[in-house]
Amino acid sequence: MPEATVIQEEQRQKLIRYRGRRSQILIYLGKFLRMFVYQNDWKVLPMAAVIAGLVAMVIKNMFFITMEGTLMSAFALTCVGIWNGCFNSIQVICRERDVIKREHRSGMHISSYITAHLIYQAMLCLLQTVITLYVFRLVGVRFPKEGLFTRWMIVDIGISVFLITFASDTLALWISSLARNTTTAMTIMPFVLIFQLVFSGWMLSLPEWSKPLSDLTISRYGLTALASQADYNSRPLVALWSSVSKLKGTDLTVSFTVGDALDYLSDENNPGVKDIRETRFDRSFTVRELTELLPESDAKALISALVADDSIFSSWGEERLDFDLTLGEVVDFLAESPMMQEERKNKLSLSTNIGEIIDYLGEARVHWEVQQAATAANYNPAYAYSQENVNAGWLPLLLISLVCAALATITLEFIDKDKR
Repeated sequence: MPEATVIQEEQRQKLIRYRGRRSQILIYLGKFLRMFVYQNDWKVLPMAAVIAGLVAMVIKNMFFITMEGTLMSAFALTCVGIWNGCFNSIQVICRERDVIKREHRSGMHISSYITAHLIYQAMLCLLQTVITLYVFRLVGVRFPKEGLFTRWMIVDIGISVFLITFASDTLALWISSLARNTTTAMTIMPFVLIFQLVFSGWMLSLPEWSKPLSDLTISRYGLTALASQADYNSRPLVALWSSVSKLKGTDLTVSFTVGDALDYLSDENNPGVKDIRETRFDRSFTVRELTELLPESDAKALISALVADDSIFSSWGEERLDFDLTLGEVVDFLAESPMMQEERKNKLSLSTNIGEIIDYLGEARVHWEVQQAATAANYNPAYAYSQENVNAGWLPLLLISLVCAALATITLEFIDKDKR
């Protein structure tokens, strides 16, 4: 080491020794800012822009639009924050472990060192958050105007992204304080990222025993905050209808009994047949035509239900009867008919395809029904649009940041016992 550098290092250690904790924070903060400029730590900012650009191009037509797209986009944005935060600080302590040990013996307070790191990393995370959201807007992601906490949704989203990034940053800071060198830290990092992704609760359906592990992940709380802010539950679910549309040409052969059909059509509480039952059946028959269609007893019963004058039974000829009934009334009459009681066990077979059924019921109506049912089935109370749900994401992220910062401080307090 050059003599001038040795003298400069000795002077800095003397300066640290005789300064209080607050002064040491400023000294180390100045050191980190110089490292940002002269040791290329600034490279994390353009990398954040590149990552944000790639993600934004994928999610710009999904975020805040569909239910599944919103959840996927919220998860992607959570991953962006975790990635940025982890790689901000994963090497910052382990790469200068020898320097930290030397300065600690010279009077450096570990709490001052970690606090300076937290301030510096918070500034870095804030810059990355601003860059990420700016790139999102530049690519074309459309944010709703108003948020739950501020007048601008993009600001609310920004708070969530910052908290995710900072929590990930402090987690990586703690790992960096545990690792003896940068190789070890970078080896641990992929396992941490996989743990965050797998146990987020979105990618995979987690077994009951793994729920406590999910409670330890930054990804779970980040996803909760972002999905709630994006009003996940009010977005339409379109994936199921897309799958149904692809099956339009699929042929179907359905076998059923006459009794099954009558029971199905007779159920007034069945929303699927409500409109069908209300269909008007407007046609006229002569008495003779009616008796040819139905047995005499059923014809008389039907005529009695429609005509108050019993003298019409004597004609059984060309007397014309006008029917103005709903299909439901006709079905109910047939269901009680003695003739139909004998026919109930007869089997019928219907061959059609899904497209014909959709066309018969009305594509717009089927689309709406399928979409509403799918949306209701995927409702998640944890993602409801409320400040309580967002706070349920924000507060644990803050707690994780504080716990990891405390653990990093405690870990480095034992750095003098490092036998390297």
